[in-house]
Amino acid sequence: MTTQADSTQDGSAPEAEGFSRRHALGLFGTAGAGVAATGLLGTGTAQAASNGAPAFHLTADSSGAPPVQGLHLTFGADPRTQMTVSWITDRPVSRPVVRYGTLEHGFGSSKKATTVTYVDGTSNRTVYVHHAPLKGLAPDTDYLYLAAHEGATPDSGTFRTAPQGRRPVTFTSFGDQSAPQVTWAADGTVALDANSTPATKDIVTGIEQVAPLFHLLNGDLCYANLDVDRVRTWNNFFTNNTRSARFRPWMPAAGNHEIEKANGPLGLGAYQAYFSLPSTEADPELAGLWYAFTAGSVRVIVLQNDDNCLQDGGDVYISGYSGGRQLAFLERELKAARSSKDVDWVVVAMHQVMVSSSDANGADLGLREKYGPLFDRYGVDLVLCGHEHNYERSLAVHGVVNGSETLTPNPVSHATDDIDAGLGTVHMILGGGGVSGTTNEKFFTDGTGKVITAVSATPGSNGKRTSTYVKEQAVWVGVRDTEHPYGFAAFTVDPGRHPGDTTRMHVTYYNVNKPNGDLSVFENFTLHRKRSDGHGR
Repeated sequence: MTTQADSTQDGSAPEAEGFSRRHALGLFGTAGAGVAATGLLGTGTAQAASNGAPAFHLTADSSGAPPVQGLHLTFGADPRTQMTVSWITDRPVSRPVVRYGTLEHGFGSSKKATTVTYVDGTSNRTVYVHHAPLKGLAPDTDYLYLAAHEGATPDSGTFRTAPQGRRPVTFTSFGDQSAPQVTWAADGTVALDANSTPATKDIVTGIEQVAPLFHLLNGDLCYANLDVDRVRTWNNFFTNNTRSARFRPWMPAAGNHEIEKANGPLGLGAYQAYFSLPSTEADPELAGLWYAFTAGSVRVIVLQNDDNCLQDGGDVYISGYSGGRQLAFLERELKAARSSKDVDWVVVAMHQVMVSSSDANGADLGLREKYGPLFDRYGVDLVLCGHEHNYERSLAVHGVVNGSETLTPNPVSHATDDIDAGLGTVHMILGGGGVSGTTNEKFFTDGTGKVITAVSATPGSNGKRTSTYVKEQAVWVGVRDTEHPYGFAAFTVDPGRHPGDTTRMHVTYYNVNKPNGDLSVFENFTLHRKRSDGHGR
């Protein structure tokens, strides 16, 4: 993965990006009528003209500049004040830049983008991703923005920054999406992207109906590693998701299908190029694979589980690749979160699972061994996963069942509708993001589950290390959806009213239904705990 030098000057005032008022209003369609009276462009255009600075061309010029594609957002390190705008081109561009501002003050600010490239290891094609990190934003504020580069029509979006302090926050989550477009098969015929279904598209519409502050995408984003044309599949993924991801950050966790042969030392080079994430990891090989951020009173910790699980599920087996650095990061984050009087809720987003009662991939003993004690010690509230292509959630669990060789999570409450999060951790499998090969019809009916306890030292005939499974009594099972394959969860935090008050997280799991993609509610439940700012803490 290569980073190119920035190609525009940075600054809060616009320089050469002199978009016309008419064009800016057109980009926002019907929103333009309400914007017109507010001086949308501020003084920027007039200033640029008076300085004699050349304006961007509003259509492709004779050089055939590539268009702005796959516009998407991610939070910076501080979601209250930072947002990164990213887009993709298939060729180099000049002067990539984002103009941004508010309805009240117009596009008075600009930020140059840094261009990151990677070379796909199967096609030898270079992909260019442009990231513009916006900083110094106001908390809990709506912004408008335009993304552009020389010779291309700008593309646009809006976003809202996270609130300051304890305020209501809504976020959503699912995993295992795929991409809903056609591609070329190896024999040159037309085929679907790997594991694609119509639900892959419908679920994005569902997220927009909820309109969360941010979305967590829990691994196996588009399954590009299974397609002949991996670059096309990634493009299809962003083409589908930009309908939501240009308006709210989609914060991803890398799953096993993001591991692509010959794309970087870990196979994660494409993923690392496409997403600019608030990583604290100084090693470029590990950058963006785990990270954390806070929105309201919720601390979200995102992990890359192929480092710590046993199962061999990617193009390359990379178990143990961080040498313990990710686990050290996890413990630091958990300790800091639970010692903070500003954080009430600790949510971990990751791909592979610690619980499963479906005859699919199964739970992973490696994760139970490494994560379980930390989740218990620091009181993790929620673990959000994918990997199994179904919906299932556990009871609140803490510790393990005595004498269990599989480290079976121990249920500490049998409540399923109003759960005391202070007692233990609830695990949610949200693997119905649109992928084919659903597993909701594979739930065990005898009260058991299966756990991967080892893998073979060398790959088998299918190129993967063979998993050894042990059955367990799945005493931790809470709720399962046996009838519907597709859906997502929405989480809304009620922060409480005073220090030490009870704070609640209201959870709704929505089915995305065949054939039209309409939503219905499968279940509602609530988690509650005491706020961390109580006296004597």
